[in-house]
Amino acid sequence: MNTPTDPTQAHSVHADRTSAAPPTAGADAPEDASATARPTLPPVVVWSQRLAVGSLLGLIVLSLFWELWLAPIRPGGSWLALKALPLCIPLAGLLRNRLYTFRWVSLVIWLYFIEGVVRAWGDPAPASWLAGVEIALCLVLFTACAIYVRLRLAAAKRLPTAIE
Repeated sequence: MNTPTDPTQAHSVHADRTSAAPPTAGADAPEDASATARPTLPPVVVWSQRLAVGSLLGLIVLSLFWELWLAPIRPGGSWLALKALPLCIPLAGLLRNRLYTFRWVSLVIWLYFIEGVVRAWGDPAPASWLAGVEIALCLVLFTACAIYVRLRLAAAKRLPTAIE
C-alpha cells in the first residue's frame, strides 16, 4: 500500500485511489501522472531544501577531510572519519523532499554541533578552526530544515482550502 509520507501529497494520492475510471492512454493523457499530481513547491521551500542538502554535503566533506588529511587526531588519519557515514543516511531523503527526514535531521545534527563546540574549545589551532566551520554548517543545516518543515506544514494546511 502506498501511503503518503508528507501532508502535501495526501490529497493527490487519495484522489488517485478513489477515481473509478483508469487513466486512458489517449492524446490528452499526461505521460507522467506523478508529475502532474504533485503540487509545486514555493521558491523559498526549494531554496531551503537546496541549502540543507548543500550544508549536509559540506559536513560530509569537512568530516572526511578533517579526520583524514587536514587535522587528524593521529598522524595518517583516524577512525573518527567514520562520523561522516551517519551523515550520508539522510541525503536521499533530503533530495526527495521527505518531510520526515528534514524533521529528524534537525534533531540529529545537534550531536555534530556539540562535537564541534567541544573540539573548538579543546583542540589546537587548525582543528579548532575546522570545528568552527562544523558549528556554522550545523547551524545552517538546522535553520534550513526548520524553515523547510515550517513552510511545508503551512502549505499543507492551505492545500484543502485551495481545492474546495
